[in-house]
Amino acid sequence: MTLDPRPPGPALAAAEEAGWTTLRVDLAGVRGKAELLRRWGAALSVPRWFGGNWDALGDALIDLSWLPPAPGRLVVVTSWQPYADAWPGEWQTLQEVVEGALQWWRDAGDGALDVLLAQTPPPDEGAASGAPRP
Repeated sequence: MTLDPRPPGPALAAAEEAGWTTLRVDLAGVRGKAELLRRWGAALSVPRWFGGNWDALGDALIDLSWLPPAPGRLVVVTSWQPYADAWPGEWQTLQEVVEGALQWWRDAGDGALDVLLAQTPPPDEGAASGAPRP
């Protein structure tokens, strides 16, 4: 997982140009582990065997055989910061699971997987201060 949040636009453009499959995990409003795992499962279009636990997520990130063939996959995680702040222990576990899958893909050398934390755009300073927009 790219632990330094960054804007997803350049990575998405590069992935699409390279023929990678791009997926988005939107964590807006997630209030716990069960919902977090459901969102990941939905984004990955996991098969019915997905168990909804950390091990199943790790297995799914390593397998991905149900997705269309591609030279790589980019998973962009959006609206993640509120979850990471509210459930730091679960967020740490998620990072460990994802890092394990990323390492597996690096070691396998067959295809690729990257996970990017989408950087939240900075708030419009004018709007925050109550000043009118130009």
